[in-house]
Amino acid sequence: MFQVNLADTKNRKLINQLGPYAIFEYDKDLSVDPTSAIQAYYAAEMNVRKRQVFISLNGTGCIIQAGAMQWMAGNIQAQTNIRGAGDFLKKFAGSRVTGESTVKPLYQGYGQLVLEPTYKHLLIEKVEDWNGLVIEDGLFLACDASVNMQVVSRSTFSSAIAGGEGLFNTCLNGQGLVVLESRYPREELIEIVLDNDELKIDGSYAIAWSQSLNFTVERSTKSLIGSAASGEGLVNVYRGSGRVLMAPL
Repeated sequence: MFQVNLADTKNRKLINQLGPYAIFEYDKDLSVDPTSAIQAYYAAEMNVRKRQVFISLNGTGCIIQAGAMQWMAGNIQAQTNIRGAGDFLKKFAGSRVTGESTVKPLYQGYGQLVLEPTYKHLLIEKVEDWNGLVIEDGLFLACDASVNMQVVSRSTFSSAIAGGEGLFNTCLNGQGLVVLESRYPREELIEIVLDNDELKIDGSYAIAWSQSLNFTVERSTKSLIGSAASGEGLVNVYRGSGRVLMAPL
């Protein structure tokens, strides 16, 4: 039996909670010395703060990024998400093209699982709301064990070469929650919902999008001369029905 103080303190605040995931933010970095105090002060003033995920397991399972666990309490067992040699080779190949770790540990049982603090912003998304959630490399932090992770490739060669989003990405399917580690806060991100429509973005600003969308790279105007004259050149185009999460900067 154990007890964990998860209430707000003068320096730690609960900023988001969904399902077993609770995200805490530390107002200031109090573990400083005179040489780093000024930097820590101005970092906090500019919203550069440590954030941390607390996961409450109640007989459920959670897959996390390798090396992300800080501590855990209770009857929790850790195992790999590898199911045989064939599955290892498949995940190894996927990790080489996406930059993700080959083995992502699966934690199951009853207790508290706490991840390493990060200065990045933490987003909680429902996977089923996305009809297949495709994410940029490096965004994945944790997800429910019920979520299926796979590597998907671009539908066209042009989107891979000129789109700036890479040839392969991680895609999450199924039912459950995922925690993403983003450089941008949720309130700064722009979410576009498409219903049999299209979205054109000049640059690789999209950090996540629905797998149901068709992603291509095209000229901004119909003619090559028109594209050159407009100064826009090539744009990333998302067509169909789904959602796109885009950074404004």
